[in-house]
Amino acid sequence: MTGLPLRADLVGQTAYGAPQLDVPVQLNTNENPYPPSPDLVRAIADAVGQVAGTLNRYPDRDAVALREDLASYLGHGLTASQVWAANGSNEIIQQLLQAFGGPGAVALGFEPSYSMHPLIALATCTRWVRGARDADFGIDPGRAVEVIRAEQPTVTFLTSPNNPTGTSLPIEVIEAVCAAAPGIVVVDEAYAEFARDGTPSALALLPRHPRLVVTRTMSKAFALAGARVGYLAADPAVLRALLLVRLPYHLSAVTQAVARAALAHQAEPLATVKAIRAQRDDLVIYLRARGLAVADSDANFVLFGEFADRHVVWQALLDRGVLIRETGPAGWLRVTVGTPAEMTAFRAALAAVLDADPGAVLDKAPDAVLEVMLDEAPGTGPGGAQQPAGEGVRR
Repeated sequence: MTGLPLRADLVGQTAYGAPQLDVPVQLNTNENPYPPSPDLVRAIADAVGQVAGTLNRYPDRDAVALREDLASYLGHGLTASQVWAANGSNEIIQQLLQAFGGPGAVALGFEPSYSMHPLIALATCTRWVRGARDADFGIDPGRAVEVIRAEQPTVTFLTSPNNPTGTSLPIEVIEAVCAAAPGIVVVDEAYAEFARDGTPSALALLPRHPRLVVTRTMSKAFALAGARVGYLAADPAVLRALLLVRLPYHLSAVTQAVARAALAHQAEPLATVKAIRAQRDDLVIYLRARGLAVADSDANFVLFGEFADRHVVWQALLDRGVLIRETGPAGWLRVTVGTPAEMTAFRAALAAVLDADPGAVLDKAPDAVLEVMLDEAPGTGPGGAQQPAGEGVRR
């Protein structure tokens, strides 16, 4: 961008993006592999048709009816005054950092985790600090409290289930962080619907923690990645703060209509969740039987490794028509759970790669604790933000 007055902290940065390649099996962006049913397609088309004649007018600026529907879906006694919606959960995160972050503020996350958190921190001039996860990709509450007390973050991010590892957090960890954090605690639950039975949601903690925010998305379980609908649940005071930074009419009438139609027919898209869970659990068993390390997953994807050169494995799979994701800790790869046919194709391709090069898999145990190695001190660098190693993961 020679000659342009680009912000100094953006110089040298590269634009975010996952590979979008035209291959037979695409398992790299955690999409729901099952498209909307014909009945749901008709319902969405009817809903859009009803608002099409009003598109000369601005939409409901605060999306009240959609928020009422989302509150009903979430349960936990929530009302529209506690639910906010935006264009994907990334815009939700951006609004939170616009309202509570900014110059002089600190945002903390425990990595490896969702790479858009530090990137949005950079975009909002919020200093990013990396906390460490354990060898099993969990978070030790004592260590978490220590880093919170040391850094005093304005915004603390927890991700459960975590992307790219699939790991869920015990409710005790979330409570310990809420008790120690001086500012807002954001629990990113983009993949919550895929969690195994009995996995708690941070939604249950909202009455006791007025600075807790729980974010969700309709991109995954609802198979609406193309609609771009994210939302949060929080104390009404948090929503009032977000009104100060949200753009007017940020959710189009079409987006609101599509989301409401999907919520009205939620049984159909959510029926795919059970099938995806089963495919995920079968995949974990298969990968471990092949001698691979596999992170326990409560999401619609699986992180597996460890490889001496993961890029070689990634490329070899791509050469066989299967696109997965080169992300997470060094030596690991992430695969989205697809249809049974897609999973069969992935297994066949992976078996061919491993059989051709048995030495591709490292025969070693992970370190006792996953420590993120930084070139500079935590929170330093351009704009005070650090971009995690490897590619980001698309929400």
